[in-house]
Amino acid sequence: MYKNLIPRFVRYVQTETRSNENSTTIPSTQSQVEFAKTLMAELKELGLKEVAYNTDNGYVTATLPSNTAKTVPTIGFIAHMDTADFNAENVNPQFHENYTGKTLVLNKEQNVILSPEDFPNLKNYIGQTLITTDGTTLLGADDKAGIAEIMTAMEILLTDDSIEHGDIRVAFGPDEEIGIGADRFDVAGFNADFAYTMDGGPVGELEYESFNAASAIVTIQGKNVHPGTAKDTMINALKLALAFDAALPQNEVPEKTAGREGFYHLLGLTGEVEEARMEYIIRDHDRTKFEERKAVILSVAEKLNKAYNAERVTVDLNDSYYNMGEIIEKDMTVVDLAEQAMKNLGIEPIIEAIRGGTDGSKISFMGLPTPNIFAGGENFHGRYEFVAVESMQKATDVIVEIARLNAANHA
Repeated sequence: MYKNLIPRFVRYVQTETRSNENSTTIPSTQSQVEFAKTLMAELKELGLKEVAYNTDNGYVTATLPSNTAKTVPTIGFIAHMDTADFNAENVNPQFHENYTGKTLVLNKEQNVILSPEDFPNLKNYIGQTLITTDGTTLLGADDKAGIAEIMTAMEILLTDDSIEHGDIRVAFGPDEEIGIGADRFDVAGFNADFAYTMDGGPVGELEYESFNAASAIVTIQGKNVHPGTAKDTMINALKLALAFDAALPQNEVPEKTAGREGFYHLLGLTGEVEEARMEYIIRDHDRTKFEERKAVILSVAEKLNKAYNAERVTVDLNDSYYNMGEIIEKDMTVVDLAEQAMKNLGIEPIIEAIRGGTDGSKISFMGLPTPNIFAGGENFHGRYEFVAVESMQKATDVIVEIARLNAANHA
């Protein structure tokens, strides 16, 4: 049943598909285009129909045709092809069977260890088979675990005619990690009634609420003169940048917030006396508080400009995505279906708001309700990433059960 799941996953993660936020192409890297071509070939080989690659948005799509005479809603399953901003070349997955709960040495030469003291979540996987990195790269379970699970679930449905299902659409897209992959997603062309991204973490995750998100680029203009004659003349842009950040709520940052608490996050500060540049992201689950946070950023700039009697601080503020719960809460059928599927499989659903976003955040606002389901990985975006074989099997089972239950619920 799962015989091709892990070989697929290993093959996928060994293909480098890191996205590039500085690129102007779609997808942002040619490696994603090449990976899309291999996925197309595999989809065709499995027997899916309408396999296509959209050059306008970088998505591979395909259809598993219905095998029932019932009128059944069309479900979509979506995963992303790119990996995050960390070394993704020469990924060398390591297998640790019957994990004991002890520290794992990922790379002896570089003294890279995966320790339960640093990552208590390891204790949840005692007795299971873990797939880790070799300590020099990320793993790529985010989101190649999702791709492997969708592909394997389609294979199961194709080979087991006893599982009744309606039309199923699949999509593998680019550039999720740099936040632009879903911008051109073709909802009308995808032609599904609802969808799921297979892009979550541990077993049981079912997420239909995300952050509201914005970015802010703060540019600060200083005045540089010789320090020997600088009194009452010099304006140090770097000092002004520090003052700007100090004026924001100091406890409302990622390292001091959790749950539904929002934050301001200073991503970068560059510059010199003459000019400085700051990059922020702004996050909140509550739309009203989200708008208030943006207003705070603008008000700090305004106060500093008044203090200097000049427009020395400018803010370029742009929304990135919104809380998909605003859309999905209007009709919870898509969530209820996934929740029941998990319960049918003996999986306890973990329904929490994402402290982040997924492609579903944008796609839901495009008119296709798209909550997020676990793919199994943990410690994403770095050398400590891992996934359990058993978690991937359970995610595959959930996809199959959603398809079966969707058909069973309709006369």
